[in-house]
Amino acid sequence: MIRSAVTVCLVEQARRGPFVFHEDLPAACAAAAELGFHAIELFAPSAQHIRQLPLRQLLAQHGLSLAAAGTGAGMLIHQLSLCDPDPARRQQAEQFISDIIDAAAEFRAPAIIGSMQGRWTEHVDRTTALALLSAALHRLGNRAAKAGTVLLYEPLNRYETNLCNTLQQGHELLTTCGSDSVKLLADLFHMNIEETSMAQALLDAGSAVGHVHFVDSNRQAAGLGHMDFRPIATALQQLSWHGYASAEAFPLPDSQSAAEHTIRTWMQLFGTQSA
Repeated sequence: MIRSAVTVCLVEQARRGPFVFHEDLPAACAAAAELGFHAIELFAPSAQHIRQLPLRQLLAQHGLSLAAAGTGAGMLIHQLSLCDPDPARRQQAEQFISDIIDAAAEFRAPAIIGSMQGRWTEHVDRTTALALLSAALHRLGNRAAKAGTVLLYEPLNRYETNLCNTLQQGHELLTTCGSDSVKLLADLFHMNIEETSMAQALLDAGSAVGHVHFVDSNRQAAGLGHMDFRPIATALQQLSWHGYASAEAFPLPDSQSAAEHTIRTWMQLFGTQSA
């Protein structure tokens, strides 16, 4: 079954970011449940912050699951990345991610590596950066496996990283990291920029896809852009894919409306499925 999820951001520095709900976790959980979402995806400042939340109580109260937990605050707040030229900084980045892996695993949820993958620069060439990233994914994937979950790696568009921009490039990276516990996060916004055919890219990636960011071409809620979701939905159904289609979208015109548009489009595409 393809399940629905919606993002909740608790990071002050990401207030203008592409997350449907911001700051008020209890209100976000209540709204998500009322609209019929299966889960929330959480973007928090740190693993410690996650553990200090009444998250388990809120999820149980509203019949929700945790779909995933983002790690991007490590980059946004601390400018950490897995390709930093400084080994000590790379270790800090890996520890930050490891801690969120452990915190998310308490809810049987994966952690996401997106912006914290970093990029190659004049100080770290592309080959070296990819090797550093692959080695880190190996270690972090093994940590996720020991915690009983998986790790999600997200290829980003060319304006956000110069490492892996397509699902194929991401898949190739995963084959070098040597951990079966690392899966791809297919973000439809990034794919709309980088892929020749989003549907074919999903089919080619197949079982390597572990999570989908369900968003329109303009990074607004599904249904508020010009993306044709039908071939994408067909590809996922052909794969008999089971995972979360999670709304990582700007709260436009406001959070409630963005969530409503998302779940309406999700229902049109996937709502007839049975568990």
